Amino acid sequence: MADIDRIAEWVRQSECVVAFTGAGISTESGIPDFRSPGGIWSQSQPVLYQDFVGSAEARYEYWRQKAIAHRDFAGSQPNAGHLVLAEWERAGKVRAVITQNIDGLHQLAGSRDVIEIHGTARWIACLTCDWRVEADAIVAQFLETDIVPSCPVCGGITKHATISFGQQLDEDTMQKGCPDV
Repeated sequence: MADIDRIAEWVRQSECVVAFTGAGISTESGIPDFRSPGGIWSQSQPVLYQDFVGSAEARYEYWRQKAIAHRDFAGSQPNAGHLVLAEWERAGKVRAVITQNIDGLHQLAGSRDVIEIHGTARWIACLTCDWRVEADAIVAQFLETDIVPSCPVCGGITKHATISFGQQLDEDTMQKGCPDV
């Protein structure tokens, strides 16, 4: 029995399935992965969190990179893999989808119980207050003005609601060591 047939049989026999997904499920939707040749990281290095909060130049580079990536996925649509998982959830076969993807395609396909362990690039969040907004308008604003957007509520630093590489800085370190924050 081939591995795929074995897995299909396990799913058929199961009463509770949790799906784990990564970049591979979204490449068919036209979203490049990060690590493959020609992937996002072959073109630019990720901006580390401590650099992002500590430097206006790093924040600009982050927003430049994210604006390019946003074009890749903003118009993308769920593919057969996303749709099947949503269908299985509606049928009661799949209880949840846990994904490292930040593209939101599982939700667009109709999955309701999605855990995005790396966050989502479909939303922008303030690092200081609870302000959040869908990304499209803020990314468009950045592309139009070439100015890194600040939070309209508190003036704080904004970024996509994703997990970043690097170190989480405590509030004292941010205030002492990051003069342009």
